[in-house]
Amino acid sequence: MGTREPNRHLERLYRQTGWTLRQFVQAVNRIGTERGTPLKYREPSAHQWCQGHLPKEQVRPLIVEALARKLGRPVTHAEAGFPAPVTGSDVAPGTVEGLIDLGRGDMDPSRRSVLGIGLFSVALTVPNWPDVVGRMEAVQTGPTPRIGMPEVDTVIAMTERISELDDQFGGRHARPMAAAFLVNTVAPYLRAEAPESVRKAMMSAASDLCYLTGYMAVDEGVEGLGQKYYLKALELAGASEDHLTYCTTLRGMSVQAVDLGQGREAMRLADAAAAASPQAGPRMLAFLAGQQAHAAAQTGDRHKALAHLKEAEISMEKAEARAKAFGSYDPSALHYHISHVRHELGDLPGAVAAMRESDRLCYDIYRRSRVKERATLAEFQLEVGHLEAACATWHEALDEYPLVQSGRVDRRIGKMFKRIRPHLKNHAARELHERARLVTPASLQARPGHA
Repeated sequence: MGTREPNRHLERLYRQTGWTLRQFVQAVNRIGTERGTPLKYREPSAHQWCQGHLPKEQVRPLIVEALARKLGRPVTHAEAGFPAPVTGSDVAPGTVEGLIDLGRGDMDPSRRSVLGIGLFSVALTVPNWPDVVGRMEAVQTGPTPRIGMPEVDTVIAMTERISELDDQFGGRHARPMAAAFLVNTVAPYLRAEAPESVRKAMMSAASDLCYLTGYMAVDEGVEGLGQKYYLKALELAGASEDHLTYCTTLRGMSVQAVDLGQGREAMRLADAAAAASPQAGPRMLAFLAGQQAHAAAQTGDRHKALAHLKEAEISMEKAEARAKAFGSYDPSALHYHISHVRHELGDLPGAVAAMRESDRLCYDIYRRSRVKERATLAEFQLEVGHLEAACATWHEALDEYPLVQSGRVDRRIGKMFKRIRPHLKNHAARELHERARLVTPASLQARPGHA
């Protein structure tokens, strides 16, 4: 018979509580009584748990709850070294538990190298709308606070603020803040008692925040982590019957795929987003069709790309003049898509013209996008053969680059060094190169990034 491995996870949590073994089992027994299932565990049981003996399935949530109450923060089965709880016929972790585990691992910037192990997967199973509607499991464990719409408004306001910080400064510093808010505030809200209307509104708000956090992870280049956040956003959007965030998230997943050169997967996700949005307004239709056009162009389907682009242009003309800043689609974004479609189809002058128009129309608050897209415009200008115009545009990107903390922007600037090196005999290129060396990290200069 093999030696049983101690449960180091549980032992670590137990030591953090400062309890004796007697106090540990008393806390578990007390919660059992609250649930109407009195327990009579004694100290040897707690010792055995820490030594690796797995408690009965129905007792594990009580142990997790006892630890959470004592430590004053959410604790999940995984953190306690237990298998994920079975929910109905599914063996996957509960939505809230999975969200806590995901967010907690993302709160500490020192763990970024560990998080980076997760890779983008085209084999990822994306739930269809009927599969996620109403499937949010009840995860209340013990006495919980009661929440109302003020708490929902808090989550919405915090998401909007984090989104503004991301737009202006990039997601590198904002994402740990979002992850901490998800774990410490949003997850307990999702577990709290509330009227059904409030619960749905809270899940919808949490879905928005998960989408934004996933977007920031993708911006940093942590592709697998971004996909995980996106899947949580889909689960929560379906559970709250929030079509808008569900479709927006699928479209975001398509953007991620097309940026990685996975045109076929990008097309599948963009089509799924469009199909799941039966009552979309004109701005949303433009939002979805523009991404379909970009994905189709990357797969080489010229006819489909131009048809979707026309649909996006017609819908944008019908759209209202103003949309909410977070997740909106405006004429600048449409011209960004027009530029990429033209570029994919070989119309380089047309790509340059459309990207120029996108830059002209870009709102000041979208600094991160502006820097990234100016760097893209410069690449397109260089492809056309306009070296000095490209250098001028790269200078404009460098004007604001030091204010932005973004992996995607870093990769674009790294690409600039690679593109400009063959032209250093030109005065404009040499001047750009010298300036760029002063305002960019040495890592970008030594190891050019990828698009």
